[in-house]
Amino acid sequence: MRARIYKEAKTATQSGQANTHDWILEYGQTQPRQQDPLMGWTGSRDTRSQIRLRFPDRDAAIAYADRHAVPYDLELPIARVRKPKVYADNFRYDRVQNWTH
Repeated sequence: MRARIYKEAKTATQSGQANTHDWILEYGQTQPRQQDPLMGWTGSRDTRSQIRLRFPDRDAAIAYADRHAVPYDLELPIARVRKPKVYADNFRYDRVQNWTH
């Protein structure tokens, strides 16, 4: 069972950066999931797959995994360049795109 260490991405529905600063250690699935015949819920006897540990930085997460002998895969976040946009550019006379109104 390998753990996954990653930095959580920003939610698509919000513009804020909440919950994107922590690094997360998440255990993998060791047993297959099965469906409950009565209720139809999907479950597993693997309780480790439900654990998500949060760390303030990547080194703390790696140190925890090394200290507890947990094999892990490290996923580095993709660096994105955010170019600020100006609302007034929508009304420029030399606009490249066609006006759609």
